[in-house]
Amino acid sequence: MVEVMSRIETRSDSAIALTGDTLRVLYVFPGAAEGSAMIFAGKQVEAMRKLGVDPEIFALESRTDPAHLRRESARFRQCIASCRPELIHAQYGTVTACLAALLTTIPLVITFRGSDLNPAPSDPWLRSLARRWFSQYAARKAARIICVSEGLKRRLWWGRDRALVLPSGVDTDVFVPQSQSDARAGLGWGAAERIVLFNAGLSPAVKRLDLARAAVAKAEDLCGPIRLVELDGRVPHSRVATMMNGADCLLLTSDWEGSPTIVQEAMACNLPVLSVDVGDVRDRLAAVTPSGIVGRDPAEMARALAELLARPVRSNGRDSISAVDQNHIARQTLAVYHEALGRRRPC
Repeated sequence: MVEVMSRIETRSDSAIALTGDTLRVLYVFPGAAEGSAMIFAGKQVEAMRKLGVDPEIFALESRTDPAHLRRESARFRQCIASCRPELIHAQYGTVTACLAALLTTIPLVITFRGSDLNPAPSDPWLRSLARRWFSQYAARKAARIICVSEGLKRRLWWGRDRALVLPSGVDTDVFVPQSQSDARAGLGWGAAERIVLFNAGLSPAVKRLDLARAAVAKAEDLCGPIRLVELDGRVPHSRVATMMNGADCLLLTSDWEGSPTIVQEAMACNLPVLSVDVGDVRDRLAAVTPSGIVGRDPAEMARALAELLARPVRSNGRDSISAVDQNHIARQTLAVYHEALGRRRPC
């Protein structure tokens, strides 16, 4: 049985007082202002605001059409003139970071998240190559670089001496362990159902939804009916936490990832994770049990999934989550900002 859920992220409207001198930072994100990249925007901006950052967000709404890019470039210059940031933080490389590198000399920090530096098997080779080239050019111009995994840092052609590995942060106040029975009752899920959560996001081909469905179908032959709940990018944040507490397992089958936040959110809820070896997941799950890394063969994945579902217990994931708490990540990010402001941009 497959169930598709929509996942959205909402920003808290609560006012957060700034303390001390504020640092004006322009955050540059790819996609429309209401798009999926704003998931990261809302969470990071609120965490940075608590530390005294005065944030402004620029959503780069077109990254491929030359005419649109000219208009976006003009809009970006207007934004710079209006908010007069002391620092720019580009979230993702590609054209997003390249625009900031080319159009201003304001100190630039870039966070590389995965698809900007990793090859993309699902994309045409020329598009994948162009995306990585834009990212590498922008990295050369950055005052500081953040990579969400060691694997991404190793992909940098230059600037590794200016790069810090800093995974995506998770809101440990929202993603907390709850009673599984209470969570299921609130969601209308059956107490005896076997429920597997899968984050298809907005790129199900990259997330390998086909592989997840094939593995679940084979696992059903071994252990009986399984309910595969698919998140497609538009479920409210708090509801995702409830779903993680109600589910038996998170399944991850992506072709590529950087530091998938969904895994860290599952860990914070003590939800067992079964994942292919992608991004930094192996490191994140090293001390987590029950959880594990599995190959990409659907039959092998099905056996591991059936074994995990046969003993439906919660994991100890939260014990390993302190390093990726979003407030901890925010403090480290702020330190990167100060370092970036203390040195000139390389030529």
